[in-house]
Amino acid sequence: MIAPPDPWQTLRRFTSARIALGHTGISQPTQVQLDFQLAHARARDAVHQALDTASLAQALATAWPGEPLRLHSAAGNRNVYLQRPDLGRRLDDASRALLGPHAQGYDLAIVVADGLSALAIEQNAAPFLAALRPLLPRDAWTLAPLSIVEQGRVAVGDEVGALLGARMVVVLIGERPGLSSPDSMGLYLTWAPRVGLTDERRNCISNVRPEGLPLQEAANKLHYLLQEARRRQLSGVELKDETEHAPALAQAAPAFSLTRQYP
Repeated sequence: MIAPPDPWQTLRRFTSARIALGHTGISQPTQVQLDFQLAHARARDAVHQALDTASLAQALATAWPGEPLRLHSAAGNRNVYLQRPDLGRRLDDASRALLGPHAQGYDLAIVVADGLSALAIEQNAAPFLAALRPLLPRDAWTLAPLSIVEQGRVAVGDEVGALLGARMVVVLIGERPGLSSPDSMGLYLTWAPRVGLTDERRNCISNVRPEGLPLQEAANKLHYLLQEARRRQLSGVELKDETEHAPALAQAAPAFSLTRQYP
């Protein structure tokens, strides 16, 4: 049986949401049902996919200065990570020891964590940092070594930032996959990170990916929030994204330099 035309069909060009799918009798068309099952399988695969830290570290090294530190949460494997969110929020002992020699105090620490989608990080983290990189020198930022955390949750960045003595931490993390977005990355900014902070202390920029919030636009938004967080010494519910009302951001600086390099 041929599916009848749906009068809402023209709306589909405005969204990737599952609308105007049509019907055959009282059921969905076969192709629509198969597409749903494929999207569901991709979302499940994204949750369970292991992070290729070696390849990621190599990609990040071309987008950001210095060799990334490779850390691990207290969740020993993926099954533990999914069942014990609390362990994903803390580092293991070896990672805490590794950060010790780098604790010099910085303006900003950036943490890259697999979260619930390693795919999102592998596809988006390096190009996003390449977009952010030229925006920071104008403000004379001192940057901590870039950190990669396996089996990490958002709050693990608070411990990393605190151990490094960073005034701010930004966590790049794979978001919970949706049926149309298994590769969505989130950005979480926290002023004065320390263990035990809760979500109202963070600012979030979500759905960062080419088909969602473009990488350069996300970098501009984060840069604005970083400037305001440092100026006002706060983050979270007290810090609003007012980029739509702020003056246009200046063009990126042509070269990358820091006021202080880390060892």
